[in-house]
Order: sequence, then C-alpha cells, then structure tokens
Amino acid sequence: MDLLEYQGKQLFARHGIPVPDGRPARTVDEAVAAAKEIGFPCAVKAQVKIGGRGKAGGIKIANDEDEARAASDAILGMDIKGFTVHEVWIETAAPQIESEYYASIVFDRGAKAPLIMLSTQGGMDIEEVADSNPDAIATLHVDPLLGFQDFHGRRLAFEAGIDADLVRPVGAFLHQLYGTFIAEEALLVEVNPLIVTPERKVAALDAKVTLDDNALFRHPDNANLRDPSDEDPQEQMAHERGLTYVKLDGDIGILGNGAGLVMSTLDVVAHYGGAPANFLDAGGGSKAEAITSAVEVILSDDKVKAVLFNIFGGITRCDEVANGLIEAFKTLDPKVPFVVRLDGTNDVEGRKILADASLPNVHTAATMDEAAQKVVALAKGEAA
Repeated sequence: MDLLEYQGKQLFARHGIPVPDGRPARTVDEAVAAAKEIGFPCAVKAQVKIGGRGKAGGIKIANDEDEARAASDAILGMDIKGFTVHEVWIETAAPQIESEYYASIVFDRGAKAPLIMLSTQGGMDIEEVADSNPDAIATLHVDPLLGFQDFHGRRLAFEAGIDADLVRPVGAFLHQLYGTFIAEEALLVEVNPLIVTPERKVAALDAKVTLDDNALFRHPDNANLRDPSDEDPQEQMAHERGLTYVKLDGDIGILGNGAGLVMSTLDVVAHYGGAPANFLDAGGGSKAEAITSAVEVILSDDKVKAVLFNIFGGITRCDEVANGLIEAFKTLDPKVPFVVRLDGTNDVEGRKILADASLPNVHTAATMDEAAQKVVALAKGEAA
C-alpha cells in the first residue's frame, strides 16, 4: 500500500525522524486555515501517489493568506500524470538548504534482506542518477538478524562522500529510517531530498512509503490510511473479495489458481498475440462463490472482450470451478466469450458439468496453448 507524502511524514515523526511541521487539507478553506496556523511562508503541496509534482506546478510557496488561498485553489483538482489532486499538505517552508541527499531502504527479494541506498545527489530522479553515475549511490544490505549497526551508517556515509561532520548525523538518521522500515513492516521508505541545513542538521523534506499489504492486520492504524477512492475500481473490488488482482492494459480477462500458473497464462496469451487485461489468482481451494466473485471483478472492466479460465486442479476441484462458472452466468449474464481449460482434480467431472449446462459462448480447451489461441481469436472477433 502506497502512502501519500504527508502520511509517510506522519509515520516518520512517530519514530522520531525530523520532518517539517504540516497539516493536511481537502478544501481551500481548510488549506488557508492550516497555513494561518503554521505561519508564513509555507509550502502548499499536492498529495498524489506519483512523482514530478513540482514540475507539474503541484508545489507552491505562499507568503500570505491570499497566496495560500490562490495556491490551494490552483492545486486542488489538478491532474498530475493522470492522478487528480484531492488533498494538499500545508507545510512550514523549508529552511535554507545547504545540501540535498538521497536515502532509501527497500526490501531486496533476491538478497532476502533490506537494501539501504545513500547518495549526495538528492533532489533528482534516482533512476537518472543510477543510469548516468551509478557510483554516486552507496548501497548496503543489512542482515535482518543483525539489524542496522553504527558501522553501517559510517560505511554508507564514507562511500557516498558525505561531509565528515555529517557522518554521525546521517548515520543516526539512517538508523531511525531503518527502525521505521522494520517496525512498520514496509517494503520501501524513501527520502528525496534529505536536506542539510546551515546548522548542519538533517531532515526529511519528502517521504515516499510503501507498506506490505499482507502485514496490515498487525497495524490497524496503518490499515486505516487506505483510501479506496484513490484505488482502481477493479482492484478495490477484488481486495474486498479477498482476491489477488492486478489490472493490466489489455482486453483478455485472465483467471487462474496459483500465481505461477497465472503468470504462465499471461505469457502464453501474449505469445499468441493477445493482451491480458488483468492478473487474477483465485487461490488454491477456490469454491463456487470465489469463482463467481472473480468473474464479476473481471467483467467489471469494460475493456474485456474475452475471458480465459485456466485451472489446474490440486486443492482446487475442477467441478467446483465449473459450478462456480455456472452460478456466475446465472447472476451476471456475461456478453463476452469464455474459454475454459480444466485439468487435474475432478477435471472430467468439471468438463461434464459444463457440457451438460450448455452455457452460451463458453468454449473448452484441453491444453494451455489451445486455450490461449482460442481466447486470442475470440477477443479479435475471429472464430475460435
């Protein structure tokens, strides 16, 4: 779950990380009131889950009440790279800045450990820095059992070329950032820029945080930060039904049981010239109700022209999947063609159930290749 900037800063502050004082606002009047409370000058910052706000005009400095009103009025409702601004963050204007650094911690699945990154080239797109000057980014994996130690901070600071008098403050900041990462069960915490003031103090001027959805049940306060109105409608619907769903750009709906099988199905469909509209894993042991919910989620995407069910029966029984599809057809009356491939536990029974039901516009296939070819042809309006 991605957080807005101000939500990330509030989480940082909870763990003692220095951040500027600020208030969220959803209306112009709220923004003006927040600006008066904080004092001028202040920054009015668009809150969207995408970078490039400053270049798009989503960050403005207000020196008085009139400027705060004008800035918030201009930013609220603004479109930034397809994201509409519904909320602004009114923040104490940044003090004089001597240096801008970059700091982040991300969970490296390959190494099975947190990866810390530090660079003196803050305030820039880190991807550009990585491409043009990768040596400018110091990196270090931290053993999860050992945790962050003082020597980790010193090593990163020296390798990144941090000024000698800032080695300890930056190391202490990274220690706090790591503590936040672990305590909140995050997948990413990023500060860009990490500023250095004339007094040689460091503070987080920005915050980018991604939390692990699977751990939110242990963090009810963080779970309450989810904003359903900011999510894709299909992904929100799937989340409410306990389904693993990712929306894609194509027109062929995909349902499978097991992440590996679904990924393989996406690849095979693409191989035969199709474009998947989604990744949907109904999970092991899928019952009729889960299949009905999955069909409803897939068909809620108006772009879907055909649907492929690829089920390998193990814990999941193919006859349950067939019954679920029949129930879905009773309640949803789909208008697009379906291709169903059943293999494994009770596959013979499942295929017989579908044959006896004579569902309109439902086609069966014996192999994944055959199923993929059929669904691609149907999506293109050709005979299967």
